[in-house]
Amino acid sequence: MRRITTFAVAMLLGIGTLLAHEPVKNIIFLIGDGMGLSSVSMMQLVNKYEPTIFDKAENIALQKTYSADNRVTDSAASGTALASGVKTNNTMLGMRPDLSHAESIMELAQSRGMATGVVVTTYLQHATPAAFYAHIDSRHKLAEISEQLLASKIDVAIGGGMAYFEERYGNKEEAQKAITEAGFEYIASMEELKNVDKGTRTLALVSDKEVGANSGSYLAEATTKALSLLESKSKGKRSKRGFVLMVEGSLIDSMGHANDATAQQKEMESFMQAVEVAVEYARKHPDTLVVVTADHETGGLALISANADFNLSEQGVEFKWSTGGHSAEMVPIYLYGAGAELINGIMENTELNAKLKALIK
Repeated sequence: MRRITTFAVAMLLGIGTLLAHEPVKNIIFLIGDGMGLSSVSMMQLVNKYEPTIFDKAENIALQKTYSADNRVTDSAASGTALASGVKTNNTMLGMRPDLSHAESIMELAQSRGMATGVVVTTYLQHATPAAFYAHIDSRHKLAEISEQLLASKIDVAIGGGMAYFEERYGNKEEAQKAITEAGFEYIASMEELKNVDKGTRTLALVSDKEVGANSGSYLAEATTKALSLLESKSKGKRSKRGFVLMVEGSLIDSMGHANDATAQQKEMESFMQAVEVAVEYARKHPDTLVVVTADHETGGLALISANADFNLSEQGVEFKWSTGGHSAEMVPIYLYGAGAELINGIMENTELNAKLKALIK
């Protein structure tokens, strides 16, 4: 009981400190699915130790990733912790273990009149993005999650997933009808997205399922477009209070599962381009906070010497994997822009959410 009370007091003191500062208008929350500190270190090596966007962070913290029922989390439970600030069981989205709904930062932002958006390289019904708008007992109920996406108040959603709308509504024609009736403008390609009117709610399903690996500048371009659309909405009559955007580098995780370091480097490069876009936006808009983290680490990646003889001037480095699943490692948090100095130390993933919610409150 003493430990719980001490933790609660620390949380209240921390949130009190946040509230004493000027409010943050916009939050760009970037999540590298499966991105551990070893993945970031790998990119430092690949970049020959020239500063990466992670090295340019204005503040750094660490977060624990375990779920309510497992020391090794899945993306649904960790996504829920990051989105809603509650520990839940693996596979559950947007709800506590007792099945009660948990309010996500997106829903809080919407109640405050803020615009909201999601951009991913996987399908929009996948665990991490769905944690920000869905409330369901299993991440695998993709047709039902599709329905909940349409019922949400999200303004901009860019990613894959048309196949699961077709599963829910019968065929593509009926799916498009449901999307339109829900108040979205349906977009079928990145080329079409370039011409979207800034005044409309936008659901861009640019692939049937995942956008796909090695997608180059897709994530950076989609992030740029989402920021433009959300900025226009945050200046409109509906919202003068800014926005919350979640961007996921979704397939870093897949390459960790596959134990493919070369492929993960490409996914990391794509994600880092999106981080660059967000940080540049924050530079031009000083009331914007950029938060970069992961939901968990995947693959147990280690960067080891290729030769035990340390008399050599260079032993070389090998990338070694210890699992095809997730690990229980802490993951980094990189912060840029307004309020970056306010998030510090080693924390629970739920605590990170609490601090972000306090900033927009």
